[in-house]
Amino acid sequence: MSVQIQSYCLSSFPSDFTTENYCVVLLNGSGVFSIDQINYSYEGCTVLFLTPYQKLKLISETDDYIFILFFHGDDYCIEYHKEEVACNGLLFNNIYLNPGIKLSLDHYQYILGIFDHIKKELSEKHLFSGSIIKTYIQLILAICSKEKSGIIEDQISGKRLPNKNAVEFQKLLELYFREEKELSFYSGKLHITSNALSKSVKKEFGKPPSQLINERSILEAKKLLHLTYRSIKEIALELGFDDEFYFSRYFKNSVGSSPKKYREKVGISIVAKMSM
Repeated sequence: MSVQIQSYCLSSFPSDFTTENYCVVLLNGSGVFSIDQINYSYEGCTVLFLTPYQKLKLISETDDYIFILFFHGDDYCIEYHKEEVACNGLLFNNIYLNPGIKLSLDHYQYILGIFDHIKKELSEKHLFSGSIIKTYIQLILAICSKEKSGIIEDQISGKRLPNKNAVEFQKLLELYFREEKELSFYSGKLHITSNALSKSVKKEFGKPPSQLINERSILEAKKLLHLTYRSIKEIALELGFDDEFYFSRYFKNSVGSSPKKYREKVGISIVAKMSM
């Protein structure tokens, strides 16, 4: 297994953190974290969820410790757990939601305790340690899924109505992101100006629509590179890029790695291998 747990003092945390693994990150204190150049403030106990090659930066107001659980998708058979990890999943791979969850102190300490149990299993390397570690990872994700679902339900019950144009943009993007990369297409569909759409989407999701269009294409590209044996040319065509070399530059500019290198580092999932 490629599971690891590492701790860092925030003052010595890498300025540009990225990894080919999935990560569960535990923070305590206050400050700002940036994921793929979008800033989010945090205060108290917080957990973040990162997918391979997402970029994390931390600006902390307190010099607390950060704890990170690293694991490969196949260590948990992660692609089978669609509610947590699929495109637009609850914890991972959702470009529309804040990637962090505020935790109660009890939940923070409980998850930190699970980290300790995982470290113990890693050190013992018992015959059943792999199965036990997978169970611990599942428990962490289940706790956090429940916590995040509760937050979303509280927001809904708070009767803050989402912006209609932003919601319709999200629906359109899920339908057309493969073919349509221009903001004007989506604003035209909604019969509003591109400027009005940008304001609505930025207010609702904290990102401009142009960034969401880019992130949705890149998210699908990562999925296809990891979950299929399709060639880079085939993936480029499926995502609306006639030129695979342009697609490779587009991908590298967003991810920091070429599609070929991404596939080499992240690997092809056992899901793809089983479907052959």
